[in-house]
Amino acid sequence: MHVAPEVAQFRLDLRLIGSRLRRFIGDRLSLAVPAILMRVAIGFGELLFISALMQAGLALLMAYHFHRATTMGMPANLAVIPLTQMLMPTAAAAVGLGYISTTLAKPAVWISGLALEGIAGTVHFLGGAQVAGTPSFGRSIADLRVAMPSLVMILASLAALALAMLAARIRRTRLAALASVVLLFGVAVWIAFVPSRPNLRAGVMEMTTIDVGQGDSILLVTPESRALLIDAGGLPQWMHSDFDIGEQVVSSYLWNRRIDRLDVVVITHPHADHLGGMPAVIANFHPRELWISIDKPVGQLAPIVAQAQSAGMKVSVKKDGDQFDYGGAHFRMFAPGRDQITGSMRPNDDCLVFTATFGGTTALLEGDAERPAERRVVEEHPEAMLLKVAHHGSASGTSAALLATVHPRYAVISVGARNVYGHPRREVLERLQQAGVKTYRTDEEGAVSFYLDGKSVTPDVPLLH
Repeated sequence: MHVAPEVAQFRLDLRLIGSRLRRFIGDRLSLAVPAILMRVAIGFGELLFISALMQAGLALLMAYHFHRATTMGMPANLAVIPLTQMLMPTAAAAVGLGYISTTLAKPAVWISGLALEGIAGTVHFLGGAQVAGTPSFGRSIADLRVAMPSLVMILASLAALALAMLAARIRRTRLAALASVVLLFGVAVWIAFVPSRPNLRAGVMEMTTIDVGQGDSILLVTPESRALLIDAGGLPQWMHSDFDIGEQVVSSYLWNRRIDRLDVVVITHPHADHLGGMPAVIANFHPRELWISIDKPVGQLAPIVAQAQSAGMKVSVKKDGDQFDYGGAHFRMFAPGRDQITGSMRPNDDCLVFTATFGGTTALLEGDAERPAERRVVEEHPEAMLLKVAHHGSASGTSAALLATVHPRYAVISVGARNVYGHPRREVLERLQQAGVKTYRTDEEGAVSFYLDGKSVTPDVPLLH
């Protein structure tokens, strides 16, 4: 009499089933078996529903703060939570019995070991599940990376969550509650699998020098919205740091621009401050192509090329004389030389130097080029309104002859604040000033963007004084 009518009817139905089972299993088990099976089924259903509801409810926060979509939390919980419930008491028993006798503790140790192996095996198995129809490397469905949700996504997710909470509190509205939960799940799927619209300017070429400290990373977007990343920053090995520039800085910047896919990644030369962050970028953004300047990759470059090939990317070696159109922009390579033996002990000599041109506007990107590469550029007599200064403003580059030949109006130096190398060097800054070049620095301005519309170059940060 103290339960709801539906619950009372449910209990009567179980007793009816028990009375039917009495003929086969006796009086004692006829009521216990249906009750036990139903408790297991209800517990499984609760675990399934609560896990799924938590994933859907937290989808926005995971995407907004961590750029992740947790798609395997629900099946993982189905295995891990029961195993954890078995692990905790057996582990406590193993510790307690171990003070008395190791022999007595062995059964508990064995059971807790099985539970641990089951938990680890479940995580590894589900973590290796791949997205159907995509290359295997870096496409684990258990760790989908997503860009910053759009404003429409954020508002829709908050509205669905508020509606679900309101519907759950109002009695006699089961259909509305079910509809609100379905809507919440739909928004979660939207956040996880529907790409956001990138924050890009249409019909112009953008060059943004990302602030990666003492290193290089440049986002180049063509007029047809093809996204290229030239280098990905990184820390030198002597710093012995686990901080991943590619994951924490470059990827974060791209995601906040709502970019979730790159078309091309470029490694100008094999130095840690240029390629250290590239493995994370390749795994997170699944580029289609990799451009390098080394014929036979060795050292730190070799595993990155292997990673790209495993991901099904096209790997191309670019050299002096290569010219092609890509995404509405024209690319021309100046270094390294076509007859040059790359992979030497001086990686800066192997640096990829090229121009990107849209209409009457050109950007010259020098990487860490030094005098030999700059002489090649001067011999070709290119002109460029925008110059990415070589080697973080080192005295070994950005010669007066180069500036007199290229005639840049704007220049940008990618350099770390208070770096130990003394970059940018005073003589380089003086040469730029004497040539009338308006110069920007990432150590003072942060990320610096330029927009080339075919006629002029427009910076979007205050001029460095």
